[in-house]
Amino acid sequence: MTLVDIPSAAPAGSAAGDPARLAAPKRVLMCRPEHFTVSYRINPWMHPTQPTDTARALRQWTDLRETYRRLGIDVELVAPRPGLPDMVYAANGGFVLDGVALGPRFRHVERASEAPAYMGWFAERGLRVVEPTSYNEGEGDYLLVGDTIFAGTGFRSDRASHAQLGRVFGREVVSLRLVDPRFYHLDTAFAVLDSAGGPRSVAYLPQAFDRASRRILADRFPDALTVSEADATVLGLNCFSDGRNVVVAAQATGFARDLAAAGYVAHPVDLSELLRGGGGVKCCTLELRW
Repeated sequence: MTLVDIPSAAPAGSAAGDPARLAAPKRVLMCRPEHFTVSYRINPWMHPTQPTDTARALRQWTDLRETYRRLGIDVELVAPRPGLPDMVYAANGGFVLDGVALGPRFRHVERASEAPAYMGWFAERGLRVVEPTSYNEGEGDYLLVGDTIFAGTGFRSDRASHAQLGRVFGREVVSLRLVDPRFYHLDTAFAVLDSAGGPRSVAYLPQAFDRASRRILADRFPDALTVSEADATVLGLNCFSDGRNVVVAAQATGFARDLAAAGYVAHPVDLSELLRGGGGVKCCTLELRW
């Protein structure tokens, strides 16, 4: 294991896509937003004084789930629990790879009870569940490209959690430091478009990272897509891809055009109600690599 250290749209189906870009089989875990609301503030997107519409959030989430199913992505569901309004953001529920699930340890007490709910689900399905030793918020901060795990820190996941990540999965871990509180998880500022790697396999917002991390990203991904701040602030980078089809925020129109130019097929969905909690497509999606 190598730990790399650092200092402190277009309408869906509007483009045929590059035939060389192939959709890989994907399985994901989601959680219905039956209890979604914004009753506390743990990120800059959340404003408890502004009313939320749980029914609208559920309709939008259902559109996302049905988009996945239409694209042939298998969807598993974890049961929502009362009193856990952010459980809909399933990406934070752990990191699953090679039959192993590293559980989360949430930094904010408001989300702490989500951890046993997700780890229990993993255990029931026969995965080897590893208890976390440091704060980490799962796939919100851990993203796999090829054989390398890119791991975010700066707001939610501790730098020490990256060492455990490398030990558990035996993969190279590259640490990236986030510096803009609007982009408090890695998956809000860095998108994996093709998990196999290769040309234009990722996209990111450079100014969301410190200088050392920007150098790492430029070196590792010289042909990456870089997005505008306008597209990033509607959580356009918080997308999910099977290597060909990219499910992306409907409001990120510039990013959708860039995806089409890079040979991907963009599938816009509107998750504007769930954005009130600071989450988008990827936040609602935990990839299961069994």
